Amino acid sequence: MTGQLWLVSTPIGNLGDLPPRAVTTLRACALICCEDTRHSGKLLSHAGVAGVRLAIANEHTEDARAAEVLELLASGHDVAVLTDAGTPGISDPGARLVRAAIAAGHRVSAVPGPAALVMGLVLSGFETTRFVFEGFLPRSGKDRKERMADIASERRTIVLYEAPHRVQRTVADLLAACGGDRQIALARELTKLHEETWRGTLADAAVHVAELAPRGEYVLVVEGAADVAVAATDDDITDALRTALAGGADRRAAIATVIAATGANKRRVYDLALTIPR
Repeated sequence: MTGQLWLVSTPIGNLGDLPPRAVTTLRACALICCEDTRHSGKLLSHAGVAGVRLAIANEHTEDARAAEVLELLASGHDVAVLTDAGTPGISDPGARLVRAAIAAGHRVSAVPGPAALVMGLVLSGFETTRFVFEGFLPRSGKDRKERMADIASERRTIVLYEAPHRVQRTVADLLAACGGDRQIALARELTKLHEETWRGTLADAAVHVAELAPRGEYVLVVEGAADVAVAATDDDITDALRTALAGGADRRAAIATVIAATGANKRRVYDLALTIPR
């Protein structure tokens, strides 16, 4: 039996959100990979986890740490991955260790828990059935412009992360790309004492963030773009009329059906209907 790699979610603010199973799992591991040993050390002390070695696995060292992790897993020891807050692999280190463990044939599992993107999404009040997560946007250049264009046309709800000192610029760029009427929710300090979720249009959001002394990482949730109606062509209308007539509708009923379906002008539909032989 080989060991197992565990992705352990940690609180995004309130230490009371650490799942009990996370504590049990961490105590049983031979190594805990984390972004910052001081930060994770405080969390482990609070949880009563002692005697487990910590090792840094951040964006710069994750690949190098993989060899040690694979060796421990191969010898039958469990290894945990923590990030400073939230779920490993979500805009944080962890994904590369997961890929390495899977490629080597080791088991990978997770202790589910807090994720700021999920909390921000459900607090927004927007559609949650379909959404996309964009993480942190590129800071400048062509990549940022292209991502903004994608967001402007995206019909699903969009979730972003942003640092407090960049939130004003990001809201301004979203305003320019999406227009002032698009709805947005700005969530910050989630699960903490000063938790706040602000909701309104992008135009109002630009004013709101300009008046803030931003603190705490933000979750930005942007309403999806409205469906753009495509005007029906004469061929579209004629085909729809033929379909309705073939289905047994008389000419009057077919015309009414097509007007309701396409929103086309009544006279236009009527004239096109006259071109179809009885």
